[in-house]
Amino acid sequence: MLRQTSVKNGELRGLPGNDPRITVYKGIPFAAPPVGENRWRAPQPCEDWEGVRNAFEFGPISVQDQPAVGTDIYCREWHVDPDIPMNEDCLYLNVWTPAKSKDEKLPVLLWIFGGGFQWGYTAEMEFNGEALASRGIIVVSVNYRLAALGFMCHPEITSESPDYPANFGLLDQQAGLRWVRENIGAFGGDPDNITIAGQSAGGASVLNQITNAENFDFIKGAAVWSGMIRFPGEGDAILKPLALPEAERLGEKFFEFLGVKSLSEARALDAFYIRDKYGEWAQSNPRVAAIFDGIHYIDDPLDRYENNKMADIPVITGYTSDEFEINGKYIVKESTLDSVSLNNGQAGREGRNFVYEFSTDVPGWDDPGNFHSFDLWFWFGTLEKCWRPLRGRHYDLSRQMVGYLSNFVKTHDPNGKDDDGSDLPLWKPMSNMTSSKDIMRFTSDGAVPSQINR
Repeated sequence: MLRQTSVKNGELRGLPGNDPRITVYKGIPFAAPPVGENRWRAPQPCEDWEGVRNAFEFGPISVQDQPAVGTDIYCREWHVDPDIPMNEDCLYLNVWTPAKSKDEKLPVLLWIFGGGFQWGYTAEMEFNGEALASRGIIVVSVNYRLAALGFMCHPEITSESPDYPANFGLLDQQAGLRWVRENIGAFGGDPDNITIAGQSAGGASVLNQITNAENFDFIKGAAVWSGMIRFPGEGDAILKPLALPEAERLGEKFFEFLGVKSLSEARALDAFYIRDKYGEWAQSNPRVAAIFDGIHYIDDPLDRYENNKMADIPVITGYTSDEFEINGKYIVKESTLDSVSLNNGQAGREGRNFVYEFSTDVPGWDDPGNFHSFDLWFWFGTLEKCWRPLRGRHYDLSRQMVGYLSNFVKTHDPNGKDDDGSDLPLWKPMSNMTSSKDIMRFTSDGAVPSQINR
């Protein structure tokens, strides 16, 4: 097995996974620590290290509200460790590889976590990449800066770095993508076959990356889960990106709230003080998130996707059945996906969007329904870590979903074989040429090809 390898910055030593046929490398630095003068600055090159670096533990999570101190469903589900290491020095990624040698050229999945651009981390237990890696792909998860430290704008930041004035969290993701392109061969991966995937804000991040022309040559496929959502009449910056001037005005207000008069003063503040003050500020001000800066991320990514201003790649996209409903009847997820996918097809991408709905039974005393993010356990094949009393039907469904995703990473088509050699149920792409639109439903009875009539 490939337990030791060399990347651009030095040698790395990994560990066998729970499955010894998989090697896991954790906490690999892909950029310089974004601290001091690097705070609110595009990611800078990583320094070389001497000797062999043990890549045995996840890097610190991005500065954010402390996990596992609330009573909400996500603290029950996977934000369970209140003592997980957290630091502004957070630009690390992780690799799960089944390769036995460097020359195997395995396809690669790059994962971007969600959390409203405010929370989340690669060490979340549902993101273990072993089940996917066991299907013959390499899985990489990349960390990025969040909230005030990842997405705050200010005129002085723009003046100092007009080419990179904003979206530092997105730029971190982009730096991770380029690191993978440059180094994944050391893990037995194919740098010319990279698929990126994300859920919720991670899905919105994927939208930003696949509609950024700088990335078009690097990405061969994408998965956007619960990330194509447009709320009618809502002006939330997390859902509808702001333009740079408006985001800068918010940054000026935040600096005033911090009690600083300059960027240098703000950079001298303790990161956890900024976190806590941001939490107070967000009680009466919009939280900051990805914007369009007119340079790298030049417009609303959902608009760009809908109009086919994107990489020429196939996309898996979908939602869970009980998320994002408003006014009792208006189904935001369905109306958005139908409109966006069909318009995208009419704009020249007919047959390139594979759409799903996740709708299984969800056990547990809290009776939450198919809540936002529950499908992550299934896509990653990590159900054994879930506290809910999941049974065989759930594991059977997860096996199929892992199969669809690994097939998509390999061939850019989710269809193919199940683990017993039989064909998976046929997942047709959504077409704009017929009145009935194909969709895959993931149910308690497994994957069920279906149609919607709208």
